[in-house]
Amino acid sequence: MQLGIVGKPNVGKSTFFNAATEAHAEIANYPFTTIDANRGVMYIRKPCPCKDFNVTCTPNNSECIDGTRFVPIEAIDVAGLVPDAHKGKGLGNKFLDDLRQAHALIHIVDASGSTDDEGNPCEIGMYDPLKDVEFLEKEITYWLFGIVKKSWEKIAKQCELEDKKIERMLAEKLTGLGVKEEHITGAIRKIDIDRSKPSTWTDDDILKLSDYVRKISKPMIIAFNKCDKAPDSLMAKMDEMKDYIVIPTSAESELALSNAEEKGIIEYAPGSNDFTILKKEELSEKQLKALDYIKSHVLEKYGSTGIQKCIEEAVKMLDLIVVYPVEDDTHLTDKDGRILPDAYLVSRGSTAKDMAYKVHTDLGDHFIRAIDARTHRVIGSDHELKDGDVISIIADA
Repeated sequence: MQLGIVGKPNVGKSTFFNAATEAHAEIANYPFTTIDANRGVMYIRKPCPCKDFNVTCTPNNSECIDGTRFVPIEAIDVAGLVPDAHKGKGLGNKFLDDLRQAHALIHIVDASGSTDDEGNPCEIGMYDPLKDVEFLEKEITYWLFGIVKKSWEKIAKQCELEDKKIERMLAEKLTGLGVKEEHITGAIRKIDIDRSKPSTWTDDDILKLSDYVRKISKPMIIAFNKCDKAPDSLMAKMDEMKDYIVIPTSAESELALSNAEEKGIIEYAPGSNDFTILKKEELSEKQLKALDYIKSHVLEKYGSTGIQKCIEEAVKMLDLIVVYPVEDDTHLTDKDGRILPDAYLVSRGSTAKDMAYKVHTDLGDHFIRAIDARTHRVIGSDHELKDGDVISIIADA
């Protein structure tokens, strides 16, 4: 599963990325600092089954801290997007290409209004952050429109002369972008166009279809970043975005706290609303003031820095669950004896056989049955998994 960190230049994308991952992307106050996409790993927090089973787990692909499992998610921080990116302006073509496999987007918006439409610094409050939400959606929609329109006449002709489904044809055209046939079907139904006569569709019809496909194939969370610096008048604009999940964030604060925690200066967990200073005597007055500022202007005011909340809300938005496959359902171990070794994110509604394929193609191909480790009951290939399930998969040798 991949989350795309998107937005125009200079809004704090790379700072957000660094705060949310263990990677260290270059940070600077000028457009196009990020040229090549940075990739890293973020984590969501879930209750680990080790407490339910009263065992000490030995994780392999994730980490368990005091009964909380940190499940990995790939993150990609791409080049900043500017208006008319779909026409190739700025690094638009690269930006859009980097987003192909993202399942959802976290759009970093400068809530302080201190960057203009191309990402250049301006006075705080001088730019309306809601404009960024509108233009980014427009760019992605026009990008999709351009891909479809490029071969539209051929697609429409094949559908009508060879009696092919337009949904399937378009899904094949857009499959590299994570677009599925059901996305196209939903779009056609929503905008009420004649699926049997695609040659009659206007550019406006195709544009509406592209916009709907964008919404369902690249769902988006808005990170209202630099919330500690934003005027109240701009923070109030969050209330105008009723169709979005909007989260106030301070990526700079999260990065400062995570760096201080790594150095043993404070005790802090991502997503927490507080921290404890461990080495007060080693801190300068300036450092103490900086920590006090974060506590009063971010944590106490907004409940957290918002970074971890963005990640976990994205997973909720995608309706993902966590499943723990094991080889031995009695001892909860894999072939190497590790207890509850792996945690996998899968779509709600996934079956036991889907999980087998997630672990390894051979397991899926030779699937016989699975066992629910909590009840030790046999479950079939079409058994729908639940969040937190621990299952053993049995397959032909």
